[in-house]
Amino acid sequence: MIAALAPPSLTQFALRFALAVPFWRSGINKWDGFLHLNDVAILLFTSEFRLHLPGGPYPYPFPSAVAFASGTAEIVLPVLLVIGLASRAAALSLLAMTLVIQLTVPEGWPVHVTWAAMALAIMAWGPGRWSLDHLTGLDRLACGPHPR
Repeated sequence: MIAALAPPSLTQFALRFALAVPFWRSGINKWDGFLHLNDVAILLFTSEFRLHLPGGPYPYPFPSAVAFASGTAEIVLPVLLVIGLASRAAALSLLAMTLVIQLTVPEGWPVHVTWAAMALAIMAWGPGRWSLDHLTGLDRLACGPHPR
């Protein structure tokens, strides 16, 4: 009875949506217009953000390019997740971004581990029936004839 309240398709959609929201919100705050990063985004990657690696922290290489790539990914990848297109690849990309964010903000691990878990679940179980991947058959191509 309880399982009926959380059918797999609803659960998979909720995971995709929940993972998309924080990245979308971060990405939307980086832009002043179409393909125009705001000064704050560039300033953060130039002077505030550091990679906490052994012997570090180290500044980001090519901060303007990294800010642009980050801002673009934080808009495009959440949209792909919500509509369920290239969902596993989008989740993998957001997992990689989460790992870089963790290296930048190590004290944020409780939130980052949640994002990582959601990304891993989408990668493992796919986007579900409520996705363009399912409707077009792309998910079957991505994981073979018997997706888990």
